[in-house]
Amino acid sequence: MTNNNYRNGSIKGHAKSLNSSYNSNPRASLSSSSSFKSKPSSTPSLSSSTSSLRRSSPASLSNSAAKSESGVPGRVRVAVRLRPRNAEESVADADFADCVELQPELKRLKLRKNNWDSDTYEFDEVLTEFSSQKRVYEVVAKPVVESVLDGYNGTVMAYGQTGTGKTYTLGRLGEEDTAGRGIMVRAMEDILTDICPETDSVLVSYLQLYMETIQDLLDPSNDNISIVEDPKTGDVSLPGATVVEIRDQKSFIELLRLGEAHRFAANTKMNTESSRSHAILMVHVRRSLKGRDLALPSQNGENSHAKSLKPPVVRKGKLVVVDLAGSERIDKSGIDGHTLEEAKSINLSLSALGKCINALAENSAHVPVRDSKLTRLLRDSFGGTARTSLIITIGPSPRHRAETASTIMFGQRAMKVENMLKIKEEFDYKSLSRKLEIQLDKLMAESERLQKDFQDRIDEINREAQNHIYDAERKYADALEGSSGFPHTIDGGMVNDTQEERQKYEKDYMDAIKKLEEQWAINQRKRSSEATTSSVKNDSDKSPGGEVPSAEEVAEIRKLLQDETHLRRAAEEELNNLKSQLALSKRCEATANSEILKLQKMLEDEAHQREKLEREIAMLQSQLLQLSFEADETRRRLDQGTSEKIHCDVDPHLSQVRHPQMNGTGNEDKSSIAKLFEQGSNKLCHVVPMSPTFDNLSFLLFLLLTRISSVAVGLQKILSLLEAEDPEVRIHAVKVVANLAAEEANQEKIVEAGGLTSLLNLLRSSDDETVHRVAAGAIANLAMNGEAETNQELIMAQGGIGLLSMTAANADDPQTLRMVAGAIANLCGNDKLQTKLRGEGGIKALLGMVRCGHPDVLAQVARGIANFAKCESRASSQGSKTGKSLLLEDGALPWIVQNANNEVSQIRRHIELALCHLAQHEVNAKDMISGGALWELVRISRDCSRDDIRTLARRTLNSSPTFQAELKRLRIDY
Repeated sequence: MTNNNYRNGSIKGHAKSLNSSYNSNPRASLSSSSSFKSKPSSTPSLSSSTSSLRRSSPASLSNSAAKSESGVPGRVRVAVRLRPRNAEESVADADFADCVELQPELKRLKLRKNNWDSDTYEFDEVLTEFSSQKRVYEVVAKPVVESVLDGYNGTVMAYGQTGTGKTYTLGRLGEEDTAGRGIMVRAMEDILTDICPETDSVLVSYLQLYMETIQDLLDPSNDNISIVEDPKTGDVSLPGATVVEIRDQKSFIELLRLGEAHRFAANTKMNTESSRSHAILMVHVRRSLKGRDLALPSQNGENSHAKSLKPPVVRKGKLVVVDLAGSERIDKSGIDGHTLEEAKSINLSLSALGKCINALAENSAHVPVRDSKLTRLLRDSFGGTARTSLIITIGPSPRHRAETASTIMFGQRAMKVENMLKIKEEFDYKSLSRKLEIQLDKLMAESERLQKDFQDRIDEINREAQNHIYDAERKYADALEGSSGFPHTIDGGMVNDTQEERQKYEKDYMDAIKKLEEQWAINQRKRSSEATTSSVKNDSDKSPGGEVPSAEEVAEIRKLLQDETHLRRAAEEELNNLKSQLALSKRCEATANSEILKLQKMLEDEAHQREKLEREIAMLQSQLLQLSFEADETRRRLDQGTSEKIHCDVDPHLSQVRHPQMNGTGNEDKSSIAKLFEQGSNKLCHVVPMSPTFDNLSFLLFLLLTRISSVAVGLQKILSLLEAEDPEVRIHAVKVVANLAAEEANQEKIVEAGGLTSLLNLLRSSDDETVHRVAAGAIANLAMNGEAETNQELIMAQGGIGLLSMTAANADDPQTLRMVAGAIANLCGNDKLQTKLRGEGGIKALLGMVRCGHPDVLAQVARGIANFAKCESRASSQGSKTGKSLLLEDGALPWIVQNANNEVSQIRRHIELALCHLAQHEVNAKDMISGGALWELVRISRDCSRDDIRTLARRTLNSSPTFQAELKRLRIDY
């Protein structure tokens, strides 16, 4: 992580807000002149538009939803931030003025061409070196965060040269000083403050794009995540990435710390902890909104204000924060090996991003978004639907004016890109369905209870009526029995009275039944009305005064269900289409198989051609014997002082050996042959110097090797010559292999052909120091570039550390020791091999080579110790290592302390880094104090010329309780 010490002060002048021109069309008023490169038009404020969006009532949500379909124009916002001079620039550029001049009040930046001329550029915001982290967040990222909370997608990205403060601006945690918190931490604070934990959610993923491979920073084993694009909407997603739900700020900071520990970084001349990958933080925010109001008709025909059965609205926003790796020039950063390949990959992806922005700025018909995975990930950020803010970081040094100018032009082109902003909201039908199902169950249970009560009441009335009838019949029977002793008139009157009473009872019974039925119907309607009103109340968060939903509402719900059914049928039809496409792909596969058969036939033809070439090589070998015989004859004639014409009828590829006339002495002949050999060597090898004092046979052998290396089977032939009995042949062969190993394209082929095993066997069997030097250099190259980890494990598995240690113990030549030390130093950078490397004597071998005293050898030793210490520090922070450092156990601390202030800057820089990494593990503190390392750490924190190393030493001292106690005891204020 880049550690630049920004001062948190107030900005000079009165800078206008970045929000003042967010939604304009930048192409409407762009102009250029001799003094102004571009002048974007002013536009309405983003914060004002966001505030108005927040103030909108629920009744206006439908209007905003309608607008989201067409989208709102929004230009990419660009701010520029100037990094202050560091210690190195203050010394190196003391006599030179800064290459940039800021005018924050006018939002202008002047880039000096020379002492009397400059170019002026305008941006949406110009931030000086005194701008605080809070000020940067408020003008660059806060409007984007507010838009994400309102349902838009948003992007905040940092672009600039390596070492200009991108990671400081975006990813600084601010644990020591809260004022130094970066955009990531401040954005999450605002998001967690605004959401409701009960109904809303925040999901986070943290990734890195390294060497065109998307890797999960939260799960290092997940190192090849694929990109999935929706063919209909064009949305980009990463389904294989780890997603973590965030509830509080503390867990988010722990997540960032874990991701930063897994991010790739390297030490370069421009930056001690230079990021070698693009870091991408994705924050998904899901917010629920309340339902909308709707007027429903009541029973008396009047409309009443009640909550409708509309489903709740859900808004989804995605915030993407991109910390791009810094662009760099190889000659300035001084990188090589695998770090060089990383830089190439970084520059290629940044170049692809620049091409896309150029095409969007020029309204080109084709935008090459598929040229890089970075442009595919940022497809929505430039020319898509996201609200995008870009901050470009620059440095003041005139030595980097070209890089500063390139960064400024990138920002100017990005200001011309216009996105079409779209709000993302949808109805939560699932939530509504669950509520309706619960309410339906309640209504059914209430209906069953009412029906049971009604039936019980009917049964009770029936029983009472039966009792009345029984009593009437009994009275009638009694009356009949008693009528026998009375006169007829009395008997007839009593009978009539009894019949009338019976009819009366029957009429009363029928009237009671009719009244009960009417009362039950009234009660049923009343209870149904009350139950439906209760259902509406539950759906509208229990608001008072609700009434029964109308039939139109029920019809609308049924319509929605029918729409869902149609969508399901459409999905089934699409599935059938996919099946037909699968069948078509199978037919295409069959066609491809036929093509493969044709290719196999072509390969067979190539094999025949290879056999033909092998026969040609055999013929060349026979010609070589003939040429050797003629060379001996020529030597004898030269020794006799004769001068005659030499004829040699061999292959035309060896015609350089033939001379029309040779009139000089034997020395002249050797010098001319040496010259030809030097030309052939430079053409093939480029690196290994050859001695001009060799005979004709060696030269002819070299020409044969050159011819062999140009055919398909040449590598096997060259490797077979490593075991030749002639020492001269063996030396020349190992030089050819070493030069081929210097090219990364050849390394995999060399390893597959057994070249690494042959080189290790040479270290084991040969006594020639030249062979040892060249073989060790080739092994060092194979352990650095290409498939470095695989080659390193193969070297260790074949006892490479033991052979390199033995070679170092027997060698006195500084160049040989430098090659051996470089190979071991490369192996020291592998986390998996540390214990085995130390067990086989790798650390002791490194320390043993310091006897040479040559600066180049000491620099390689220091680099190996720094790599080993860094791997140990990383393992300790991840919890996989708990014991004391293996470097301390092998006695490396005295030499480290002795060379911590070495006059050679390369040695001193590696040793200072090694000390800082060792000090980060608390278990090493006591040994470092007793060994005098504490004094060196204090000196580094005070006097180190590199600002980043000085900051690292200071942070290490602050974080160690043991160091703090010792400094307090000694009364040292560092």
